[in-house]
Amino acid sequence: MTAHEWYLPRGSTAAAPWSCVVAPGRAGWSHTSLRVLELEAGGRHNFATGAEEVVVLPLSGSATVLADRAEIVLTGRASVFDRVSDFAYVPRDCEATVHSRAGGRFAVVGAVCERRLPARYGPAENVPVELRGAGPASRQVNNFCTPDSFEADRLIAVEVLTPGGNWSSYPPHKHDDHRPGLESELEEIYYFEVSRLFGPAYLRVYGSGVRPIEVLAEVGDGDVILVPHGWHGPAAVAPGADLYYLNVMAGPHPERAWRICDDPVHAGVRASWSGVPVDPRLPLTSAAGRARR
Repeated sequence: MTAHEWYLPRGSTAAAPWSCVVAPGRAGWSHTSLRVLELEAGGRHNFATGAEEVVVLPLSGSATVLADRAEIVLTGRASVFDRVSDFAYVPRDCEATVHSRAGGRFAVVGAVCERRLPARYGPAENVPVELRGAGPASRQVNNFCTPDSFEADRLIAVEVLTPGGNWSSYPPHKHDDHRPGLESELEEIYYFEVSRLFGPAYLRVYGSGVRPIEVLAEVGDGDVILVPHGWHGPAAVAPGADLYYLNVMAGPHPERAWRICDDPVHAGVRASWSGVPVDPRLPLTSAAGRARR
């Protein structure tokens, strides 16, 4: 596939009321999904999960999710740069409804799975907020659906917030080989938003071994990059704008694990972080709201 088939500009996969649709079954894509639901005030949408477990995550606005006789009320947020959000887990083989009184945008992220777990609420206050890296490689990771933070069958999903001028997804790494205890085989979706229109951001994906891929794209609100394999990183954002991306991961193996392998050309950068403080602008957000400094 060409780089253009892995880089999906905003609106290029729209199918109303979804502004973005990436699903298993597209060429080269098997395990994960991302759909972004846009609802006007009073809007309502019904959908079936089929063979996927999904999480409904507010990007902006609040909503009520009806699934498996459960009514899950999501407080949500004004934007991804406003606060850490609560979310709803919806099992496979389920009919679900999302309703929003004031309208909003909602990411529905999913993974093909086997077990059917109960529908349930994920409080914002329970989302572990991790600060990774150091100095200009500092970033915030909201681990809302990781193996250590929330039970699911196959789905792994996190949010990453990178302050202006910083690098994240760094050093470049991969997770495309099944090496028990060392590396997981996971395909990955990146969905982006940028806090200001004048702040360009970029992501690079490049091949490893005999599996070539080459993507270097400027990204903005609503853009998506798919990572079927290969090294990915860095993600960089210009000074004056903060970068958000939502990562969705799953793979073919039953163990739900997120193990990565650094590109050995760049792995040594981790040692250079010793004694270097995390960027003082972090965390940018919390369950209580945006940090004020």
